[in-house]
Amino acid sequence: MWLAQAAFLAPLLCFRYNKTANIQYYMSKITPEVIEEVAALARLGLTENEKQMYAQQLSVIFEYVDMLQSVDTQDVEGTSQVTGLEDVFRDDVVVDCDQEARKKMILMFPERVGNLLQVKAVFTE
Repeated sequence: MWLAQAAFLAPLLCFRYNKTANIQYYMSKITPEVIEEVAALARLGLTENEKQMYAQQLSVIFEYVDMLQSVDTQDVEGTSQVTGLEDVFRDDVVVDCDQEARKKMILMFPERVGNLLQVKAVFTE
C-alpha cells in the first residue's frame, strides 16, 4: 500500500513545487509537514511514521534530481522513447460469428432487451 501512496505523493509534490520560483530549495527540504499537506490534497490518510518515511525517501529522490540537473544536456537531443518501436495499426474488420453461438451468448446474458445486451451505465450524465 505504501508504494501506491508514494506514487500519488511524488507527482503532487513536483506539481506543487514546480510552480515556485525556488524549486532547488524545496526539492531538498521535504518535511513531514509538506507530506501532510500533499497527502491531504490526495486524500490519503498517513500515519506519523509514514509521513516521516515519505519525507526522508522523497528528499533522497529529489536530492538525486538536484544532482541530475547539474548534468550538461545542451547537446543532447530530446526523445520520448529509445526502443525504436512504432505503433502498428490495422483496419477494424467486422467478423460475423456463428448465429447459433450468438443466440446462446445472448440467452446466457443476465439482462437483455431483445438481441441487445444491457449493461450498467458508465457515465451518469
